[in-house]
Amino acid sequence: MKKYNFKHIMPVVLSFLVILYACDKSYLEVPAAGALSQDVLANKVGVEALLVGAYSLLDGEGSSAGTNNGPWATSSSNWVYGSVAGGDAHKGSDPGDQNLITPIEQWNATPSNSYLDQLWQQRYDGVQRANETLRVLKLAKDVSAADVTRITAEAKFLRAHYHFDLAKFFGNIPYIDESITYAAGNYLVPNGGKDAALAKIEADMAFAYANLPETMSSVGRANKWAAAAYLGKIYMFEKKFADAKTVLTAVITSGKTSLGVKYALLPKFGDVFDPAKKNGSEHVFSVQMTVNDGTGAANANSGDALNFPYGGETGCCGFYQPSFSLANAFKVDANGLPLLDESYFSNPLKNDMGISADKPFTPDATTPLDPRIDWTVGRRGVPYLDWGIMPGSTWVRDQGTAGPYEPLKHLFRKSQIGIFTDGSSWTNGFTANNYPLIRFADVLLLAAEAEAEVGSLTTALGYVNQIRTRAANPDGFVGPKNNAGLVSPTNYQIKNYTSFPDKAYAVKAIRFERKIELAMEGHRFSDLTRWGTGVTELNNYSVNETKLGYTQISGATYKAGKSEYLPIPQTQIDKSVKDGKSVLTQNPGY
Repeated sequence: MKKYNFKHIMPVVLSFLVILYACDKSYLEVPAAGALSQDVLANKVGVEALLVGAYSLLDGEGSSAGTNNGPWATSSSNWVYGSVAGGDAHKGSDPGDQNLITPIEQWNATPSNSYLDQLWQQRYDGVQRANETLRVLKLAKDVSAADVTRITAEAKFLRAHYHFDLAKFFGNIPYIDESITYAAGNYLVPNGGKDAALAKIEADMAFAYANLPETMSSVGRANKWAAAAYLGKIYMFEKKFADAKTVLTAVITSGKTSLGVKYALLPKFGDVFDPAKKNGSEHVFSVQMTVNDGTGAANANSGDALNFPYGGETGCCGFYQPSFSLANAFKVDANGLPLLDESYFSNPLKNDMGISADKPFTPDATTPLDPRIDWTVGRRGVPYLDWGIMPGSTWVRDQGTAGPYEPLKHLFRKSQIGIFTDGSSWTNGFTANNYPLIRFADVLLLAAEAEAEVGSLTTALGYVNQIRTRAANPDGFVGPKNNAGLVSPTNYQIKNYTSFPDKAYAVKAIRFERKIELAMEGHRFSDLTRWGTGVTELNNYSVNETKLGYTQISGATYKAGKSEYLPIPQTQIDKSVKDGKSVLTQNPGY
């Protein structure tokens, strides 16, 4: 199959993209800074190059003006804002390193936090690149009608994505389309409310769904079915459950990858995150990453480069350590079902917190566990991909303030060093592991949720059980078949649900399935926000993590009506003044 990474040709098109770089006045004030005018770019080659530029920012790189932060502040995986703030993980490392993440983790970030400013800039740069593609496309004379439709749909897909990422975390954002000009301050657009922004995001993605081809020439391009899946997710955030059910059903029955492979769960859960198996049937739409291409790791997954065990060959830097609560959420009852009553907080799993690596430790071998735990949470005494048995504190930078667990899903295998890692930079943590913005398991669980909300409990049950059946495949367990001959834990237990007795039970079960299936993938915080359950779940999380020894979140409080969204960056408010007053309104509570 032909595989194509949009970032490969960036050196060729850099000259086309100079008009896109933001100056230091505003996140939207981006007048031409190079010699090329729109007239020069107004042809098929120029427009396609601009579209490549819009795709290229999917990896989260490209904006740090006015900040000293690296690409981890804008990672495509949203590990800081989606998973650390959502209770999947601790910041990790030591308290002083990247300390701007700590207030985000504690739900008390201030508008002056430069992580937020960088996120805002980067995602709006993506919006601007999509808009510039559309503006120049209107001037081009040599683009066929079919290509005009396709390019417009791709640009609107990307514009919707960048806006949606902003809406998930900031809520009340300005929506910017290609009609916005730079003359006389017209680029200063008020934020008109989350619902108004989502309606326009929905319209963009609906256009993409209606007009994109089913297959594309390149693996990294959005196709009709990627747009459909994304549209279904947007509907879920808008609580348009019937609309979501319709479009997500179409994705499940007819959806295929951009290269024409029908969507399906991969047989083994761990294979979803193996860079050697990326762009498979489960990967609905992924951010493409490559290494060893002569660019000095410029095309690699740099946003996740901090998030590897601190010791050994995995690189750097001990961030993004799974939480105690997440590890314990994989406990199951005697029937192999999750503990939906949150009793998993009681009698916590045995761990090696405070036990040095040279002291004896045997992991819990009796508590029944969902087997997905050991593809999600690295535990001492358990196989860790093909790296051997996870040794404990020697792989943890500061166990006392970050906990004993290690991340897994974005990690490369030891046997993949030099193949899916790039040694030309300062760490092996620059990898070719794609980030799946949407995978088929996410689609199934969104569809299950929509079905439950409209009362179709039997259909919802079937979707959830597809996820659980795959998780129960013993060929996919950590152990001899997948971990260089290492022995599997003996206490795995997982069964399907036999029924959903009522809607309330179904919704609770589906939400919990999202928690464990999609853990450490950047979705949790925005899920809690759209459900309105953050105030209960994250405050319980804060209390229980503190009890289990994670002091960095001690006393942290999630406040209803405030903590659902990050503050609008003060820098952007200050730069958006018109007639003596900023057009941007700060979020409540900040």
